[in-house]
Amino acid sequence: MRIAIVDDSGLRATVLGDGLREAGYDDIHVVPPRGAFVAILERMAPDVVLMDLGSPSRDSLEEMLVVSRALARPIAMFVDQSDDAMIGAAIDAGVSAYVVDGLRKERVKPILDLAIRRFNAFARMQADLDEARTALADRKTVDRAKAILMKTRGLQEPEAYAALRSAAMNQGRKIVDVAEALITASSLLGGIE
Repeated sequence: MRIAIVDDSGLRATVLGDGLREAGYDDIHVVPPRGAFVAILERMAPDVVLMDLGSPSRDSLEEMLVVSRALARPIAMFVDQSDDAMIGAAIDAGVSAYVVDGLRKERVKPILDLAIRRFNAFARMQADLDEARTALADRKTVDRAKAILMKTRGLQEPEAYAALRSAAMNQGRKIVDVAEALITASSLLGGIE
């Protein structure tokens, strides 16, 4: 597992690195949070990012949001002090683990494991949500196409669905694709949607 430590304090990076090596990780890279460090992280493509910000500012958390969006990887953030606004901003930035005053090498492995598990759980929930949204949109499309068939051809709902299904099977396409084509054709012909 490739792990990036974003830190500008040599001592803090050493503590994190020691904790990771003791846990059996050896592909560890320290990246100072200066300049184009987000681009460096993107090129490095780490599996996990550990950030030690000490006392994070609003700008630091905004940079975290950029890192989180660019990498879509588990991120654990270590800070010395925090408040509710900072915690909320870290969560909004996609931080998987936010550790206040907990930078000790024996805690690094459990925190790393937590960050990975939370990231994976959130990714599964996001995938499920995306799948549900797609299914709902597809159903609405099929319902619109059925309504067109019912209105223009005088079919009942089961017959309209059977016609869409039959056309999809004959064309080797998905029902939703046939439905979209029907809606487009109806719209172009000035028909009913």
